[in-house]
Amino acid sequence: MGEAEQKTISAAARGDRMAFRQLVLDHSRAMFRVAWRLCNDEAIAEDIVQESFIKAWQKIGDFRMQSSFRSWLHRITVNSAMDYLRKQSRRDQFETEEPAFETTDMAELPRTDRQIDIQAQAGAAMQSLSETERAALMLRHHEGHSIREIAQILDLTNDASKQTIFRAVQKMRIALQPLVST
Repeated sequence: MGEAEQKTISAAARGDRMAFRQLVLDHSRAMFRVAWRLCNDEAIAEDIVQESFIKAWQKIGDFRMQSSFRSWLHRITVNSAMDYLRKQSRRDQFETEEPAFETTDMAELPRTDRQIDIQAQAGAAMQSLSETERAALMLRHHEGHSIREIAQILDLTNDASKQTIFRAVQKMRIALQPLVST
């Protein structure tokens, strides 16, 4: 975190709305990526980002600049997304209709259709992970966070963070193995 960002954060913590607006402009794209990768829905991701920035505005005075501001925002966003996913999961438990998936011989598909199918299968595999596994995997492999940062964002120990990422990768490998074998 640079000196300019520290000044902007300090100004925002004192109630400077323009300073906070600058922080929103600087970080909204990254927060959207995090929310979208967790929820896989653009409109929901936008809602989560908006909710996350409201929470950040309310809590910016609590930010102590001991960790990166980006990690702090990611933690808020991940928590908001996980809250949404938990609510959605509870709502889905009351619905009885299951989506039907067609099984197609992958070798018979033209290349572009096969790529689309692989992407859909990978998305379904990601959605089958627990919220914590999905968040840890996404933060590590899509956002490039360190194990320590992921542990802070998800409120885990470093070892638990490593284990969560390992489990997520293993589950993804198993889920995608049939696609890789063809």
